[in-house]
Amino acid sequence: MQILSILQRDARLVDFLMEDVSSYSDEQVGAAVRDVQEQARRTLVRYLTLVPVIDGVEGTYSKTEGLEAAAVKLIGKVPASGKAPGGTLRHKGWKAEKVDLPVAAPGRVVAPAEIEIE
Repeated sequence: MQILSILQRDARLVDFLMEDVSSYSDEQVGAAVRDVQEQARRTLVRYLTLVPVIDGVEGTYSKTEGLEAAAVKLIGKVPASGKAPGGTLRHKGWKAEKVDLPVAAPGRVVAPAEIEIE
């Protein structure tokens, strides 16, 4: 909830994701995405240190040995045991090496409603 709230505050990410963009042109959506992505990326860099789960080259063989089970999702022809010594790396994954979030306000409000008083 906290990081979602921060991404809404800094990048209006929830507003963008909840908007029905089907009626907008690709150019309009593209322009909005560029701004949201830039602001959201800045926010993530400010509060989190994200690193790849596997720092390898996608499309090459990668071993699973020594990795936490929750850090790897096996896809394709997975053995019945649910384990494999390795396979082709399709996505490096992400993990938070460092988290430095501000103190969160209690509750489930992601972003308060804004009412302008005239």
